Parts: sequence; structure tokens; C-alpha cells
Amino acid sequence: MTPHDVSDGSLMVVVLVCLVGALLVRPWRALGRDGPPWPWVACWAALPVLWGVDRWANSVLIQPLSCVPLLVLMAGWPLTMLAVLPAAVVMVLMGGLDWQEGLHRLVWLGLMPAAAGLGLGWLVRRCLPHHLFVYILVRAFLGTWLVMAVTGVMRYWSEGRPLVLSADDLILARLLTASGEAFLTGMVAAIFVAFRPQWLATYSDRLYLPRD
Repeated sequence: MTPHDVSDGSLMVVVLVCLVGALLVRPWRALGRDGPPWPWVACWAALPVLWGVDRWANSVLIQPLSCVPLLVLMAGWPLTMLAVLPAAVVMVLMGGLDWQEGLHRLVWLGLMPAAAGLGLGWLVRRCLPHHLFVYILVRAFLGTWLVMAVTGVMRYWSEGRPLVLSADDLILARLLTASGEAFLTGMVAAIFVAFRPQWLATYSDRLYLPRD
């Protein structure tokens, strides 16, 4: 890999700012007595496996799946911020990664996609009609693709590229990964909107169903 242009100290500042911002909101107040829905917990538990899949499979991946855009839809940004840190710690301990690599994966697979998803969600609610197909197609599907594509390219600018790949090949691979992530997130969001809308913290019938 080429030398990192963004220092680990700068990434630690990003982590601290995101965690402090999430703690100030106190998102746990929105949880009921029974705690978060089990799909939220299952999605959170899958993060260490997905982020470290190259280590489990002993195979190089250009970019693992993040699953964070889906977690943001299900739990909201503040709770997602509090969930990704322990997920990264588990990934490092179980996957045998060094802490520097764990920090980079935490930022580029967790914090940055979540922050970008938060901003995109605000733009969708503010600028587009409030309709369930806008939520599914724009917020969940196209939004996830855009978030993962942008963060993938930003990661390339930050970390460089493997010496065996050209810049064009690396960016193309990350765009394809973003497409797969967008398909999965859009599909799950559509199923939840139809059958279990209460499992999506960012969706409500009052807001997105058309009114007569």
C-alpha cells in the first residue's frame, strides 16, 4: 500500500467526535423496555464478521461489505455510532488485525458511511416528496450506493491502493461493491416497510405514506 495521507491521529479525532455527538443525543432513551428489535441486534452482530471477512476467508478483498447503511435505517445514526465501536473491537480481537487496520476499517466501513447516510437522509426528507417509494428507492437503494461509492473513493484518497492494482481497477471494484450493498439494503428495507415498519427507526407511515 502507498503511505497513508490521513494520519491515525486524524482518524481518532473523527471517532471521538462521532461518539461524543452520539452520546450527547442519548439515543438509548428511544428504546423500549424490551430493548432494540432482534433484527437490529442481528445486523449489529454481523458487523465484525462482514468487516473481517477477508481474514476469515484468508482471501484479499478490495472492500468488505459495511452493512452500516442498513443499520442506520434500522436504528438511526446515534445508536449506530454506539454500535460500531464494539463491533470493530470484536473484529480486531477475533480477526487478528492490528489496531491501526481496525481503526481504518472502523472509520471507512462504519463511521463515514453512517455520517454520509445521516446527511443524505436529511436531504431526502427536506427536498423530495414524502412517499414510501422515495424512502425505498432513493433513501435505501440509491442512497446506499452513493454513500458507499463516495466513502470508497475517499478511502482510496486516504489510504492509496495496493501496488498490484491500478487506480481505475480499485475504484471500479469499490463501485461494484457499493452496488451489491445497495441491492441488499434496498431489498431488506422494502421488506421491512411492507411487513415490519416498526423495525425501521427512520421510517414512519405518517411521514411517507401519501395522504388523501
